Amino acid sequence: MEVDKKEELASDSSDQTVNPWEVSAKEGGKIDYDKLIDQFGCQRLDDSLIDRVQRLTSRQPHVFLRRGVFFAHRDFNEVLDAYERGDKFYLYTGRGPSSEALHLGHLIPFMFTKYLQEAFKVPLVIQLTDDEKCMWKNLSVEESQRLARENAKDIIACGFDVTKTFIFSDFDYVGGAFYKNMVKVAKCVTLNKAMGIFGFSGEDHIGKLSFPPVQAVPSFPSSFPHLFPGKDKLRCLIPCAIDQDPYFRMTRDVAPRLGYSKPALIESSFFPALQGENGKMSASDPNSAIYVTDTAKEIKNKINRYAFSGGQDSIEKHREIGANLEVDIPVKYLSFFLEDDTELEHIKKEYGEGRMLTGEVKKRLTEVLTEMVERHRMARAAVTDEMVDAFMAVRPLPNMFESEKPLDFVGSSLCRYYHCTRSMTRTQRKRVEECLEVGNGCLVATVKYLSNSYN
Repeated sequence: MEVDKKEELASDSSDQTVNPWEVSAKEGGKIDYDKLIDQFGCQRLDDSLIDRVQRLTSRQPHVFLRRGVFFAHRDFNEVLDAYERGDKFYLYTGRGPSSEALHLGHLIPFMFTKYLQEAFKVPLVIQLTDDEKCMWKNLSVEESQRLARENAKDIIACGFDVTKTFIFSDFDYVGGAFYKNMVKVAKCVTLNKAMGIFGFSGEDHIGKLSFPPVQAVPSFPSSFPHLFPGKDKLRCLIPCAIDQDPYFRMTRDVAPRLGYSKPALIESSFFPALQGENGKMSASDPNSAIYVTDTAKEIKNKINRYAFSGGQDSIEKHREIGANLEVDIPVKYLSFFLEDDTELEHIKKEYGEGRMLTGEVKKRLTEVLTEMVERHRMARAAVTDEMVDAFMAVRPLPNMFESEKPLDFVGSSLCRYYHCTRSMTRTQRKRVEECLEVGNGCLVATVKYLSNSYN
C-alpha cells in the first residue's frame, strides 16, 4: 500500500522535513525533490506528459508546466487517458486561511488551477480549511471564518469561472454526504497509521487527529451531491504543493476500499523565500515574502534588500565568472512569473556569463512583480461580498462541463446588477471596469452572472 512506503522511509528523511505543517532542510540546505519523489512514491512529470497536455488542450502548456514548477504527479497519465476517451473529471484544490493577505507562493496553485480549468473545461471545488487553522494556529472559530471569506476574495480575483466553481468553507459546509464520507475514511485509518503518516504525538489534541478525513473527502464526488449526483466514479485531479502529499497518499489508500477512484495529483515545488531556497515562503516573516497587498515601493525595497543574489561580490569578479544561477532568487522568481521564455533565457545567459549585473536582474523582477501584484489588487478590490456568496452558494452547476461561450458583457447588465443589489460603490464599479481592460474576463462575467440571477 502507498501509505506503508512513507512509514518505512520516514526515518530516512532526517536531513529535511516536508509535511503539511513544516518545510525545512538541514543546516539551511535546499529541498531535495528527487529524494521526496522516492520517499513519497510519486512520479516525475516528464516532457511526454507535458506534450500530451498541449495536444489534448490545443494550447501552450502553462509556464509552471514548461519550467518544472509542477514537477511530480500521481496517475496524471490516467486522467489524460480518460479525458482522451471522452470521460470527464473535476478539479479540487484548497487554502488554509491563516492570514489576512496572501503572498505570491499562495497564488501559485490557484494560478495553475485556473489554467487547468480553462484548458480542460472542467468544474472545480475549492476547500477553505478554516477548521484546520482554528486548531493549528490557535485562532478563534470566528476569526478563522472571517479569514476564510477574506482569502476567498483573493481566490476569486484570480479569475475563476463562477459557473464552474464551488468554493466552500469547512465550518459552513461539512455535514450530510460530506460528513458520511469523513466517517467512512476515519474508520479505515488506524491511530498508528495516522501517527506514521502525519507525525502526530501524544501532545497533540484530538482535533488534529480528526482533521485528515476532512481534507480527504473532497476528492470523492459523492461529497458534493448538488454537483455530481449519480457520478460516484468521476475522477478527481488535485493540483497542490508536494507538502500536501501525505493527506492524499492516505486518501488513495482508502478510496478503493470505499468504492471510489483514487484521486490523481499534480504537485509543485515550493516558492522559495527571498532570503534563499531552503524551504518555502513564511507568512510569519513578512520580509521573506512578497504579498499581494505590498505597494510598488515595498516590493522594490524587499527585492533590493532581501532577495538573495548569486552575483559576485565585485563587478570585476562578476564580469569574469558570472552569477551562480542555482542560488540566485531573482532569477528563480523570474522563472515563475516572467511569461516570455525567450527573455528569460536571455537573462539567464547574460547574467550567468557576467554581462548583466544583479541590479539589472532585480530591476526587471521588480517590474514583473509590481505589474502582477497591481493587477491582482485591482481585481481584488472589485470583489464584493455578493460575489463571495455566489461562489460559495450550494447550487448545481448545470454548465460545468460545457465549453466557454464568448464573453458578452454589456454596460446594461452591470447597471442592472448595481440597481438590484445596491452593494457596489463607485470605486468598486471602476475596479470592475479596470478588470475588463486588463483582461480579467471571468471576474466581469461573475458580475454578469449575478446580474442575470437578480433579474
